[in-house]
Amino acid sequence: MAHHGDYQNLIYGRGLQGVLPRVPVDFASLEARAAAALPASVLDYVQGGCGDEATQRANAAAFAHWGMVPRMMVDTSVRDLSVELFGMTLPSPLFMAPIGVTGIVTQDGHGDMAAARAAAMTGVPLTATTLSNDPVEAVIAAAGTTPSFFQLYTPKNRELAQSLIARAEAAGAKALVVTLDTWVTGWRPRDLNSGNFPQLRGHVLTNYFSDPVFQRLLGKPVEGNLPEAVQLWASLFGKVMAWDDFKWLRSVTSLPIMLKGICHPDDARRAVGEGADAIYCSNHGGRQANGGIAAIDLLPRVVAAAGDTPVLFDSGVRSGTDMIKAVALGARMVGVGRPYLYGLALDGADGAAHVLNCILAEADLLMAVNGMPTLAAVREAGAERV
Repeated sequence: MAHHGDYQNLIYGRGLQGVLPRVPVDFASLEARAAAALPASVLDYVQGGCGDEATQRANAAAFAHWGMVPRMMVDTSVRDLSVELFGMTLPSPLFMAPIGVTGIVTQDGHGDMAAARAAAMTGVPLTATTLSNDPVEAVIAAAGTTPSFFQLYTPKNRELAQSLIARAEAAGAKALVVTLDTWVTGWRPRDLNSGNFPQLRGHVLTNYFSDPVFQRLLGKPVEGNLPEAVQLWASLFGKVMAWDDFKWLRSVTSLPIMLKGICHPDDARRAVGEGADAIYCSNHGGRQANGGIAAIDLLPRVVAAAGDTPVLFDSGVRSGTDMIKAVALGARMVGVGRPYLYGLALDGADGAAHVLNCILAEADLLMAVNGMPTLAAVREAGAERV
């Protein structure tokens, strides 16, 4: 396709032959279909947020009070959505945010591999997560030539943390995403009411179970000793990260380091001063802390504080319009979470690729109609509170 927006022509063309999309093109229908398809326990974990989920709802709703002003008499017959990041030229600002239960949303239990194949099909980078049903080496390989990032929940044991980082780097990850806000799990009523925490049942722990340091610490085979392996994982999960830890992170990898969870401008300035290669503005989609401000409303001040350091963003992104608004407010790249996960649940890699293509098509067409042929033009136009 010459432009991402041409994806709608493909859909209309298939419609002329009586072929309709297997997966919906809008988020509301997508969520409803996925809700009917997923097991209740998985659905609660995927959909659930912290507390009464007010922050989670605010994340998505807040995009509506940011508006863009179109410009006319601009030739947008050619659009360019490409971005530069860490010396790479990427086809668009869109990336797949890390989700710790990707592996269990597909029936075969290999959702991480399906997400990686969707990355290969679309050129949208995947942030492979520490919590995976397949080892990071296999996931990154399945993404082919599409760059992948690796998200780290930093273990308390530094040797294990270093091993996980080294494996991701050797596998070809292009950056390390260090999650700062999940050393302990927030209060999630949906999961608590069902007594369900997938990791404690042994799910999505393959990166740990396959790690030589973890295996040595366990002192016995994981197979046949699952309760002991899960207990060890629980005892090692979740180091409280402090600024002094950044120096250690920098010493153990040559990968660019993104700090995920930065929402305050002072933290952004400190991260830049410490040498972070990128700021990742996110409140974990409202899954970790309730009572906060919508992440998109925090983004402009974080961008201003970060200066020339690139800012990535997620939390509440549901559409191509949301993506472009985040770019207008200064995000270099924009992560999407639940939408691609729902696509995986409905149709595996093809479903996730379809969702990603729909987001890109909507974004591209919005730029075309709004008189903004490039992302630089989007940023110049900006977005206003309405």
